[in-house]
Amino acid sequence: MSQISISAPLIGRDDELDRLSGVLERARGGEARAVLVAGDAGVGKTRLLDEVMGRAAADGMTVVTGHCVDLGDVGLPYLPFTEMLGALAQDERFAGVLAAHPVVERLLGGGSPGDSGDRLRLFEGIAGLLAGIADIAPLLLVLEDLHWADQSSRDLLRFLLSRGILQRAAGGTPTHPLAVLASYRADDLHRRHPLRPLLAELVRLPSVERLELRPMADAEVARLVRALREGPLADTTVRRIVERAEGNAFYAEELLAATGSGDGGVPSGLADVLLIRFEQLSDTAQQVLRTAAVAGRRVEHDLLRDAVRLPDEELEAALREAIGRQLLVPGDRDTYAFRHALAREAVYADLLPGERARLHGAFARLLDGRGHRAESAAERAHHYRESHDLAEALAASLDAADHAMRVGAPAEELRHLEAALDLWSAVDASARPAGEGVDRVRLMLRASAAAAHTGELHRAVSLTRAALAGVGQEADSELAARVRYTLAGNLMSVDNLTAAFAYSSEALAMIPAEPPTRTWVWAAATHVLAARHVGENETALRVARQALGRAEQLGVTDAQADLLISLAILEGGGRRTVEGRERLRQARELARSSGNAPVETRALFNLAIGSFESGHLDESLPWISDGLDRARRAGLLSSPYPMEMRYLQLLVLYTLGRWDDCVAAARTDAEVLPVAGGYTVAPALYVALARGDFRAADRARALLEPPFDWMATLVAGIALTDAAALQGDAEGAVERMRTTVAALTDETGTAPHVTVRLAALALAAVADRAVDLRLKGDPAGAGHWARTATELVELARTTAVDGEGGIPQGPEGQAWLARAEAEWTRAVSGPDAEVWAKAVAAFDFGDVYEPARCRLRYAEALLAADRREEAAVEARAAREVFAGLGAEVLLGQADELIRRGRLAEAPAATASLLTARERDVLRLLARGRSNRQIGEELFISGKTASVHVSNILAKLGAASRTEAVAVAYREGLIIPETTARD
Repeated sequence: MSQISISAPLIGRDDELDRLSGVLERARGGEARAVLVAGDAGVGKTRLLDEVMGRAAADGMTVVTGHCVDLGDVGLPYLPFTEMLGALAQDERFAGVLAAHPVVERLLGGGSPGDSGDRLRLFEGIAGLLAGIADIAPLLLVLEDLHWADQSSRDLLRFLLSRGILQRAAGGTPTHPLAVLASYRADDLHRRHPLRPLLAELVRLPSVERLELRPMADAEVARLVRALREGPLADTTVRRIVERAEGNAFYAEELLAATGSGDGGVPSGLADVLLIRFEQLSDTAQQVLRTAAVAGRRVEHDLLRDAVRLPDEELEAALREAIGRQLLVPGDRDTYAFRHALAREAVYADLLPGERARLHGAFARLLDGRGHRAESAAERAHHYRESHDLAEALAASLDAADHAMRVGAPAEELRHLEAALDLWSAVDASARPAGEGVDRVRLMLRASAAAAHTGELHRAVSLTRAALAGVGQEADSELAARVRYTLAGNLMSVDNLTAAFAYSSEALAMIPAEPPTRTWVWAAATHVLAARHVGENETALRVARQALGRAEQLGVTDAQADLLISLAILEGGGRRTVEGRERLRQARELARSSGNAPVETRALFNLAIGSFESGHLDESLPWISDGLDRARRAGLLSSPYPMEMRYLQLLVLYTLGRWDDCVAAARTDAEVLPVAGGYTVAPALYVALARGDFRAADRARALLEPPFDWMATLVAGIALTDAAALQGDAEGAVERMRTTVAALTDETGTAPHVTVRLAALALAAVADRAVDLRLKGDPAGAGHWARTATELVELARTTAVDGEGGIPQGPEGQAWLARAEAEWTRAVSGPDAEVWAKAVAAFDFGDVYEPARCRLRYAEALLAADRREEAAVEARAAREVFAGLGAEVLLGQADELIRRGRLAEAPAATASLLTARERDVLRLLARGRSNRQIGEELFISGKTASVHVSNILAKLGAASRTEAVAVAYREGLIIPETTARD
């Protein structure tokens, strides 16, 4: 059989893999199918087929592969089929079938059929042979590189798919458990390629389908690159590879392999390959391609004509030649594009330096002479820079940044601003663009804002610090204040709160409050935020109220909105109250009317989190949706508040018990998140842990890698503390809880609100340990863990009252406190039904999983108090939730409690807990069958039968198989065989 080897990881092909797996499943059921797998060279056809072959072999299919080889005009007849039949001939299972079709020996012996009659018999013989083999064992045939297939192989494939192995019986019934997968390069099929008419014919057959492998998404290429390199890889390197590979896995691998060359160019070996077809062109066509390569991947006909300066007839002939050689492809609106970006780069790298600079200058001037200057600014900046005209490059870079800002593209704006900053000192002052606000410091401030909007928070801090260093003593106070309060805002985003408060204080002190100015109002709004973060709430309130009056007086509505948000958080009961959320709505409307998207997203985030904290989970989701939509339209999805809204959205779905939606949303988000946004998918990690996938703990640990991120530390702490608790690791749970609280505690010593939740999670493991030691007769050990429990609950109590921001906990926090209290009681004195009843009630605000966890403990406490009927109700209710969520860890605990406590159920309730397969197993149990016999009769393994038996014992509260059968008879789940026959 073929050797299946998998080198690179398979990334981004889930849909294609699912589709091909479905074809194999249908084939194993007797429905013969074929799939033609198309894709450009290097896009990943072979890797996908390797994965499919591996799965097919694991599922018991016979897998054989035939390869077509590029031998130019001289081909070997039937080469891929000879290879496949040779592999099949080595398998003793098929000796009888091979002997029944002796005509096939002509292929295996290297012979070649003579007349058409011999050929037909050969084709029919091969079809019969493959059908016979498939009837012995399901068969998968894989033909690779069909674009190189010889004519005989193409003819045989046509016969097999149209008249042979895929044919159906008269009634349309499938005949053979067989599948054929054939791959080919779509980019190699020029207009006259001999495979094209065959493909057109085959795809019309009912049993044949076509699967096209599109280029991989950028995020998938990035994942592939990181997976291929064992060591660390700079984000800029990954981004450059992604840009150049254009979704092609092979090119990504080649580019990655070349990263150590130091020259940043196309790998020489690959460049040589790519230039082969180029060098076969005429001199004129080569000249046209060189010029087109300078223009970029795509070029308009008129622009190319003006740059190359050839007569129309010669230009058209050269273009026709390049298109025929598959180097250029015509596009919409009279454009031409290189077949692949790396082909363009190879041609571009072959240019002489002077030739390159001259052509860049020509394109820059041509673009300058056209209209739509803003839209072409980025191109002009590139061409001017490559032609060494730096003054024009600087002006064009600023134009490009302006255009990016107008269309809501902060990442591109940042790129162009940084290019302008690089050019600034190289251009004479007299040649720099003139105008208000065009100086180095203001450009740095603008670049820092763009960096913050794209989620590059540490880059934003660096740019603002550079601006601060560039503000001289003679600078006006307003500019100096702007730099400082901008730096303060950026420092808050990376949790450097003390420094942020210091800079916001400096900014506010540098300019007078009277007469009121816009700069002072924004300095004050920033200072309010910084003061609140360091616990200076009185200062924050005083400055906010003063600044709000100044903002209203000046009509600075976006600053007015920002200050209203801060006051809604600081005054009264904060954003959890009806009054606080009404003020946030006013702020949102003001921000919307002013067009300030960052302030509007801040208002929407606080409306969403306020609804969540007040227990109105369903109200939270529409605010999140509005916030993400506003951020999307403004190009701000990677800025801090939208990132936190992504996390909050998943948290709400997790809390509401919509776990599959949570996981799906996390998977979608993961494709587009910046590196700093990994924390937002944390609720999907909580789901994975509950479902027994403890690999999620490793993903949580990855969030703790430097640089420090407050939210990432918080969510990783939750996941890792819960993981330790679920695995019974009391020491690990307590250590993780304490480490996380210490990392999140601010400079004033105030612990974060999440402390209460972390304490409750750790207390679960601590109580388990204390209870276990008491049962084992170790009072000293139990006492040690009881004292640890008391330390943890005291911390939870203090935080719940005096925690973060001086604001008491909302319904969710109070629920976690109730659970912490109940776990503490269990650790110190044993289970107490009343405190667990309070914990269950406390989570009654829309949460699904957490009240079920408490309900399981409640059932345990009720059972200890000999309140069996109540215990049975609570245990069944908890079990139903765990089963619906797929929370395997606690589902097992619930089943164990039901079995151990013999919490027998009413017949209808018990029947509803048994699956259809479990009822089948139960009937065979009643007949005295062993696990192996049950497996044979139900076509499952003995191990699987054993699992079903264990589940039945737990659900029936039975200690043995005999008792389970007795309970089943008593409750009417099964009836005696004699009665059944009557």
